Amino acid sequence: MTRGFRKKIRQKNTENSGFGSNASGRFINRDGLPNVQRRGVNVFNRLSWYHTMLNLSSFRFISYLVIAYILINLVFAMIYYLIGVQHLTGIDKSDPLNEFIDVFFFSSQTFTTVGYGRIAPVGFVASLVATFEAFLGLLTFAIATGLFYGRFSRPRAYLRFSDIAVIAPFQDAAALMFRLAPYKNNALTDADVIVSVAIEVIENDVPKSNFYRLETQLSKINTLALNWTVVHKIDENSPFYGFSEDDFKNTDIEIIVQVRAFDEVFSNTVVQRSSYVSGEIVYGARFVPMYYPNKENLATILDLDKINEYQKEELPVSLGNK
Repeated sequence: MTRGFRKKIRQKNTENSGFGSNASGRFINRDGLPNVQRRGVNVFNRLSWYHTMLNLSSFRFISYLVIAYILINLVFAMIYYLIGVQHLTGIDKSDPLNEFIDVFFFSSQTFTTVGYGRIAPVGFVASLVATFEAFLGLLTFAIATGLFYGRFSRPRAYLRFSDIAVIAPFQDAAALMFRLAPYKNNALTDADVIVSVAIEVIENDVPKSNFYRLETQLSKINTLALNWTVVHKIDENSPFYGFSEDDFKNTDIEIIVQVRAFDEVFSNTVVQRSSYVSGEIVYGARFVPMYYPNKENLATILDLDKINEYQKEELPVSLGNK
C-alpha cells in the first residue's frame, strides 16, 4: 500500500487481524492465499510440495506430471544410450534415431513396470540401471496416486466471489456489498462470513495499516444454495462513515473476506478467502439479480455469469452526510 489517509475514523482499531500494521502490498490474494514472501530458508524448506501440488489447477497439475514423466524417461534413455545399445536386445539398429526411440520406449516400459519383453537389458550395468528405474517408477506412481487421491478427496468450498465490491444505496443510507455463490453441486450448510478491512493511515508522517471488523447485516445463513450478497451498512459505526467517492479511490483499502461452511458429504468444515482492494470497489452501483425461475416455474436457475453484473445508482457525495 502506498497512499495514506488522514480522516479520523470513529471505530476502534482491531489488532487480531494476523497482519502487521507495517505490512506492504495486498494482504490476501484473490485466490485466498496470503501475499507473503518468505526468506531465510532454502526453497526446499520454504515450500510444502504436497500443499503446492494440491493447490495447483488441474491443467497445471496434469501438465507437470506429463512433463516430469517425459523428462525422467529422456534421462534414463540417455543413460541407456551412453551405456551402449549393444547391452539391450531387440533394438532397431538401422539408424541412431530409431535406436534412441527404441531406448526411450524401453525406458518408459521399465519405468511403468510394463515390460513387453521385446527389448531387455543384457549385462550388469544395464540391468542395474533398469532395476533402479523400475524402483523409481514404483515410488513415483505411488506419490502420483496419493496426489490424485488427495486432490480428489480434499474438502473444498467451491465458492466464486464477485470480482468487485460495490457501494450501493441501502435502507436510509448506503452499504458496502459483495457477493459469492457456490459453483458446484456440493451441499454447504451453516455458512458464516467474517469481513475486516485494512485502511492505510498516516501517523507521524509514517504510513501504517489499521484493521477494523466490518459488521454485516447477515453474518450466518443456514444453507448456501444460491448467491449470498454480503452487506455492510455504512453508518456511524462503520469505518467508512463520511467517506466520499474520492476517499474510496484515493485511500489504500483492502477488504478481507473469510467464509466458513459445513460440507455435508465430507462432514467437515471448509474455508475460502478472498479480498477486494480500492480499485475493485465500484462507487454508486448495485448488483443485478443473478437467479430466476425456469420456464416451468418449478426450479431456480442460478446464473453464475451474472455474478459481476451491476447497474449504476446515485449516492450521497459523502456517506453519512445527508
